[in-house]
Amino acid sequence: MDYKGCDRNGTCRHIETCCEQLLAELSCDFVGLAIQNSNGPDVRWHYAAGNSNDKYMRITVRYGKGIAGKVISTGRPMTVEDFPKNITGKALEYPIMLAENLLSAYAVPLQVNGTPKGVLLVGNRTNRTFSEVEHRVVLLAAKGLEEKLNSNRRK
Repeated sequence: MDYKGCDRNGTCRHIETCCEQLLAELSCDFVGLAIQNSNGPDVRWHYAAGNSNDKYMRITVRYGKGIAGKVISTGRPMTVEDFPKNITGKALEYPIMLAENLLSAYAVPLQVNGTPKGVLLVGNRTNRTFSEVEHRVVLLAAKGLEEKLNSNRRK
């Protein structure tokens, strides 16, 4: 599934609103949405709120690499604190963290037709530990995005 911007069903507006609300509700610095390409293993960042530049639009990672690739390949949430300390692999394998100068992040998978195909990430440019309550808020936002993405695929 490729997300190519707005459609007649308001997908773009829904994603923007969801990400901007999440940015405000969690008082975080960055919210991003990445989706795996439908015709290959690569994962791209399609939308960001709170971004400091447009580099996210040019970031593509392989399945299993970086935060987005790892979250999609495992189907499990991932936390990064005090980046680049305590990470698996090299800092260059985390391009969204580098591009946005993020030190902390929490990312959850988005299921498309029951398979992890996307990632919703919240991050901070300072060290931060996201609480369990904040984890639940991100998971709820992810569920809302999944519903919208899945309903548009059926149309």
